[in-house]
Amino acid sequence: MRDRPTTPPPQPPPSSGAPPPEASGSPPSHRTAARAAVALGACSVLLLVLVAVRWHPLVTLDGDIARTAHRWAVRDRALTQACRVLTDWVWDPLTMRLVCAAAAGWLVWRRAAWWTALWLAVAVALAAIVQQSVKAAVGRPRPVWPDPVDSAHYAAFPSGHALTATVVCGLLLWLLRRRGAGRALWRTAVAAAVVSVAGVGVTRVWLGVHWASDVLGGWLFGALLVALAVLVYEWPRHRRGTPAGRRG
Repeated sequence: MRDRPTTPPPQPPPSSGAPPPEASGSPPSHRTAARAAVALGACSVLLLVLVAVRWHPLVTLDGDIARTAHRWAVRDRALTQACRVLTDWVWDPLTMRLVCAAAAGWLVWRRAAWWTALWLAVAVALAAIVQQSVKAAVGRPRPVWPDPVDSAHYAAFPSGHALTATVVCGLLLWLLRRRGAGRALWRTAVAAAVVSVAGVGVTRVWLGVHWASDVLGGWLFGALLVALAVLVYEWPRHRRGTPAGRRG
């Protein structure tokens, strides 16, 4: 006959933090993404309408910013050339998509995370479709200068560079956070993402190929697409009501 312990096993000390996600119902990531999607969707639609109807205060502000930036760009050719290198090679949409493709390949090779890799690739591909669709629907002309320092194709709104950088950086940051990235890696990734998303917007206005509201639209639509992608990713687990877990 086995001896039974006369005292209960030691219990871990009570936590002073918030309850775990599974104890409070739906996952916080799902709720947060849903709220963000609603807010970002409203802001994106509002800006799209203001651009489409050519709201005078917005057009005036865009013009003032564009003329000032172009005057500086013509005057400072060295900085302008640096902006062209950054926007055409470092923060170009193709470069951003290649970074995303490399991340998807790593997920498959090192983690066998086929679903996550597919989700990432499809989200970025859909972002490109949304970007071109909105451009075609709005048909906003780009700034025109007698002495241009750069050129670009297609309609202006929203900025494809800003939208793509926001989507790629946002999705990769969310994946890093979800998979428990270390503090040093997380801080480095956040810094790189902030510099990339903000920097690409500045370069597009500096080079005179976008209005400031085009860049703002790219940021808003990009963030909205990230929130919707997170909703799609988390939806099956949210419906089951199961704790957070890593998908393959």
